[in-house]
Amino acid sequence: MTLIDDKWAQVSWLGAPVDAGAGSGEGPLPDGRGAARDYQNGSIYWSPQSGAHEVHGDIRVLYASHGGAGGFLGYPVTDELGTPDGVGRYNHFEGGSIYWTPRTGPHEVHGAIRDLWASTGWENGFLGYPVSDETGPPDNRANRFDHGHVTWTPAGGAVAHRSVAFD
Repeated sequence: MTLIDDKWAQVSWLGAPVDAGAGSGEGPLPDGRGAARDYQNGSIYWSPQSGAHEVHGDIRVLYASHGGAGGFLGYPVTDELGTPDGVGRYNHFEGGSIYWTPRTGPHEVHGAIRDLWASTGWENGFLGYPVSDETGPPDNRANRFDHGHVTWTPAGGAVAHRSVAFD
């Protein structure tokens, strides 16, 4: 039994393993650090550094579109969890986070922008939930949030900008 099997026993709602053919199923990933297995309702990723964690739903779709474990987000370091306000869901990864709400859908936040957002209280802070992925050229990055945006430049670092609400 592997650590992925152990995790699956805890989250059996993921459904049966999905094997694309003979010899497939749980297997090492190209980075040589870990392994993954797909199930009917999600995936479990494992590495010695992160442990075994599940990713599912719209968060899984966005994670895959950013390269999964081989992309800049790396391996998951949490299972999908509910946010403290009861509205959203999230997974943290080695290189960032993906947050989801029914209204916003899934969006990734990483690097200095994520660090600043975390320091403001995550989704419970004045910025609220992310409403975009990080965008822009390498030297001028930004994420939009419910109530503002965060920009990053090499010279200025990450800066939060609050939106002005009009009634």
